[in-house]
Amino acid sequence: MSRVWKVFAVLLLLGTTALGTIFGTVRGIVHDPQHRPLANAQVVLKAKSSEYTQTTQTDTEGQFHFDSVPIGEYTIDVSDPAFAAARQSVTVFSGTAPILHFELAIASQNQSVEVSADAASAQAESVTPTTLISRQEINETPGASRANSLAVITNYAPGAYMTHDQLHIRGGHQVSWLIDGVPIPNTNIASNLGPQIDPKDIDSLEMQRGSYSADYGDRTYGVFNVAPRTGFERNNEGELVLSAGNFFQTDDQLNFGGHTNRFAYYTSLTGNRTNLGLETPTSAVIHDAANAVSGFGSLIYNLGSQDQLRFVAQLRRDFYQVPFDANDPNIDPGTLLHDANIESDSFVTFSWAHTFNPGLLLTVSPFYHFNRANFESNPTDFPTATNDDRSSKYEGGQATATYVQGRNNARAGIYAFAQEDDEKFRVLFNDASNPNLRTSINSNGSLIAAYAEDQFKLASWLMLNAGVRQTHFSGVVVENATSPRFGASVRVPFLNWTFRGFYGHFYQAPPLLTASGPLVEFVTSQNLGFIPLHGERDEESQFGVSIPAKGWTLDVDTFRTRAHNYFDHNSVGNSDIFFPLTIDGALIRGWELTLRSPRIHRRAQLYVTYSNQIATASGAITGGLTDFQPPPDEGSFLLDHDQRNTLHFGGNFTLPWRTYASTDIYYGSGFALDDGPPFHLPGHTTFDVSVGKDFGERFSVAINALNVANRRFLLDNSLTFGGTHYQNPRELTVQLRWRFHY
Repeated sequence: MSRVWKVFAVLLLLGTTALGTIFGTVRGIVHDPQHRPLANAQVVLKAKSSEYTQTTQTDTEGQFHFDSVPIGEYTIDVSDPAFAAARQSVTVFSGTAPILHFELAIASQNQSVEVSADAASAQAESVTPTTLISRQEINETPGASRANSLAVITNYAPGAYMTHDQLHIRGGHQVSWLIDGVPIPNTNIASNLGPQIDPKDIDSLEMQRGSYSADYGDRTYGVFNVAPRTGFERNNEGELVLSAGNFFQTDDQLNFGGHTNRFAYYTSLTGNRTNLGLETPTSAVIHDAANAVSGFGSLIYNLGSQDQLRFVAQLRRDFYQVPFDANDPNIDPGTLLHDANIESDSFVTFSWAHTFNPGLLLTVSPFYHFNRANFESNPTDFPTATNDDRSSKYEGGQATATYVQGRNNARAGIYAFAQEDDEKFRVLFNDASNPNLRTSINSNGSLIAAYAEDQFKLASWLMLNAGVRQTHFSGVVVENATSPRFGASVRVPFLNWTFRGFYGHFYQAPPLLTASGPLVEFVTSQNLGFIPLHGERDEESQFGVSIPAKGWTLDVDTFRTRAHNYFDHNSVGNSDIFFPLTIDGALIRGWELTLRSPRIHRRAQLYVTYSNQIATASGAITGGLTDFQPPPDEGSFLLDHDQRNTLHFGGNFTLPWRTYASTDIYYGSGFALDDGPPFHLPGHTTFDVSVGKDFGERFSVAINALNVANRRFLLDNSLTFGGTHYQNPRELTVQLRWRFHY
């Protein structure tokens, strides 16, 4: 791993300007009614969900500039003794640099001016379709705050859904998680069954879907950028969260946080358990318990007006029993299997942000990530007992660069990590069909990527993007990939409609998995072979439009992704060892819609997410386990997670007596079948609801009901974790929150 650290050390010495991808920049111009610039006006930026603030003054040209602004929603207040105060709202996405205009009126007693959030549309500043979810939305969305829940993604990101216990979005498994703008590297496919970070520890979640800038690489079907809770939302305050529900489930947390003008901290300890963990292979819930414990912490320290230090760490362990079908003909009647999946995950990131002058920022972020996923069986299981113990270590760092000035928002940087994998296999053939298998494999690899991009504002209504990402991967195979990316957005004056287009290439590094010794002999005995895995290479084109109207925002896009060496997975014989594989080609195309309302009569806010999508593959297996059979004669086939129509409709409603209600209606048209016709399972619908009430400032109660109608149906027939998968039964939970000062 020393070679990556040498590269990173050189980067620290040579880096001159940088911007972490958690940050955006907010700029503006202040002038009087005669459009003369106002110097020395006070400008205050404040987060809507916390006490986080930045303060500055306008220069002689009436301009102000805030760098290193974390993603989220903010208000900007401008004041001058001779003029009426003014306020605007702005939503900040990572890597964007919106420009606000303030015209201050002549002061009269108690006069102020407030402009709605439509004055600065965040989506108009980016060609990437992006959804930003706040901590309040996470808390109020039914079931979304549970430690292993991905509802905050599936409810609000079109084309995102759970099937065979894994998150899929835009037709793929591979997604990237970032914390504080720092990537958490992971080249393994679906090695974590839940979210990378407990939703209760998230302050804002930025979800990006395609059209990525050159800052982003690797796992690119979805990018989830997390701004963690920091302590700025409280002052020496603790919170105790307790819950209880059917299936003996509970999800509890104790957290603390506080801040001063220079320092903020947040820490939490979480534990959960349930008798309904993984999706069951039949409508009966058998051997399906799960439990987890985790710790999380974040620190921010402002050394001065030009330097900030940020630290984030997490430790987590999850245990899942693997459910089974008691009527499976391969299992002796009355046999109770004891298969289990055990996951461990920990990461540490540290960031130093240094502002040289307005628009010039350096951020350096070393990181460490450890991930383990173990599949364990009872040695007496029949016909086979399988153990798969895999662990991965990643050490590396990132330094990204930006120069925000005038028409330019330019970025450049380097991202690198070294990886070490250890994997131990054991398969006991208790039916004596094959000799027992034991093998151990150690693999090493590294990835280095350099990137540069400029977002050029040719006019107030026209923005052009151009960037390139160069990646070098070294593992079982050595690969280089050049990924150019181009985009443009056009804002229609008066209507404020923004049309955008994108074309680009992406490279996703392969897992380090290889095969040797007894494992090769075993797969050969099964008439299989192992081909080294190569990276997936994607070509994407996308077009979209964002339409704001009286506080409503409608966003529609259409995309087409063509993949070579598409990542999927397969199993070894009758065992429960799942190997990644690559398919020669895949084509995913579709169109998506999101609709978000303003606060209607200060009572209701509605949302709609919809996706129409087709996910197909073609050609032979090009990497991983294969039987070397020729590809299907029909030329292409449906991927097992293909679902044509996915819809979520819901809202949050403020009721009398400090009470709220939140709902979500989900419709899926059905996942693909292996043999057809029909080629898809029947459609399905579920309804979720939560109701909560605040008792003063310190105590609140919420009731969550998932799958209220208790509809049980076959969700998909993919043979992972015990067989086919049924929709979870109705779940009811009561959650208590108590906030206290110390």
